[in-house]
Amino acid sequence: MHEWRSDRVGSALAGTNPTVLQRLPAAFAVIGDVQFLPGYCVAITDRPGVDRLTDLPRGDRIRFLASAEALGEAVERACSALDSGFRRINLEILGNTDAFLHAHVWPRYEWEGEHLRARPVWLHPPDRWSDPATALSPAHDPLRARITAELKTLTREVER
Repeated sequence: MHEWRSDRVGSALAGTNPTVLQRLPAAFAVIGDVQFLPGYCVAITDRPGVDRLTDLPRGDRIRFLASAEALGEAVERACSALDSGFRRINLEILGNTDAFLHAHVWPRYEWEGEHLRARPVWLHPPDRWSDPATALSPAHDPLRARITAELKTLTREVER
């Protein structure tokens, strides 16, 4: 396991987490380690030690949720432009495995098949989560670039 994976928040703050796409107002936008659903991203807290949404003061909760929403919109824009089978975005805050606040941004596609498309992403077959063919790699650089460009566009739109 790479050192940055053992402390994703700390490595993002230190600038050593290679999955970081952009810093958001209250989170880091990162691309997921697995890409069996191309464009999977995560908004991770920018505060070490924050485990759940309720660990934050209410105003900071709203900023975190707004950051996750912005990442969701960027993923939606990028994936719908790159794949005609794009269907929608699912946003989830689960936190059952990783002990830091994060929100999953899952793009969903028509090509997933009806038996998966209408169900939670976590019901995809277990081998998809560890398949080297869909692990994050340089092959995903164009997708990363497109999501990052969309994040920058959204940031400019919000600043107006």
